[in-house]
Amino acid sequence: MPELKEAKYPIISYNHILSELSVNRKNIILTTKIVPSINQEIMRAKLFQSLAHLQVDYIDCLAIHGVNTEEHLQQLQTKDSYIAILLEAKEKGIIRHLGFSTHGSLELIEKAVNTELFDFINLHYYYFFQRNYSIIQLAEKKDLGVFIISPGDKGGKLYQPPIKLTNLSQPFTPLELNYRFLLDNPFITTLSVGAANPEELIQPLKVANKDFSLTLEEKEIFKKIEVNAKETLQTDSCSQCYQCLPCPENINIPEVLRLRNLGVGLDMTEYASYRYQMFENAGHWFWGKKADKCTDCGECLPRCPEKLNIPDLLRDSHSRFNGSGGRRLWE
Repeated sequence: MPELKEAKYPIISYNHILSELSVNRKNIILTTKIVPSINQEIMRAKLFQSLAHLQVDYIDCLAIHGVNTEEHLQQLQTKDSYIAILLEAKEKGIIRHLGFSTHGSLELIEKAVNTELFDFINLHYYYFFQRNYSIIQLAEKKDLGVFIISPGDKGGKLYQPPIKLTNLSQPFTPLELNYRFLLDNPFITTLSVGAANPEELIQPLKVANKDFSLTLEEKEIFKKIEVNAKETLQTDSCSQCYQCLPCPENINIPEVLRLRNLGVGLDMTEYASYRYQMFENAGHWFWGKKADKCTDCGECLPRCPEKLNIPDLLRDSHSRFNGSGGRRLWE
């Protein structure tokens, strides 16, 4: 084992916590993520440093944090890359299950799953973003666990919903409905809640055991939300077919218009601005130029089945949602 440098942050001893709570370590599934490194020795050091920080001798679920690009994918298929260290650790029982998180395209995620290297995937999939549904189906065929990334935050900042969405969701909350939408799917293994304090666990725990099919009332509310948004957007509603891509200016047109759907259609302006401001500020974690980079080349127009005036909608989106970018976790 390589010599470990002194930890930067306070060490949390899970063994100590479990002992205090009289909980058997075998009954706890400990999940963490690790940022990949091209250098194998650095990756080995990171792995053992994680074990030292946590003060455990094995990790139940370790995810590679961010398989987002073709380059990341190629690293997985190179014998002398960091993946060899993680596979060796898995053979020795230091890692029980190996997975990956991703912000990549649908096609790239499918390729990563088909490498047969992984046991689970951390995925973006919510009621307001269903693009990755086919990945959930593929994961089920491959017997992969599916962890949904931050459904309360990435799923729409639903812990702070706008009044319009709150009223449309009655007698439920928007957050509760999103949880129920996800728990309705038997191929989804778990939801990564990301609570910052004990109070933020109250709502998730209320629905944690409600993993049954959506009720008729819930289905009707989802339909009401969908109809109301389309009526508000009228002829400017984007169906998220992705046929407008590729864009010569590298604008992520479908995502920009998804945010406009939500911001205009359901008053989810705060969420739309929060996500829009990540363009050009988050690298491979959130690809695409901001919508003001549109040059009116018109290449997207004949490909749009709704015949949307995409350049105008891009400009409108930029004027609505642009602002100062906040500091992100990976910075």
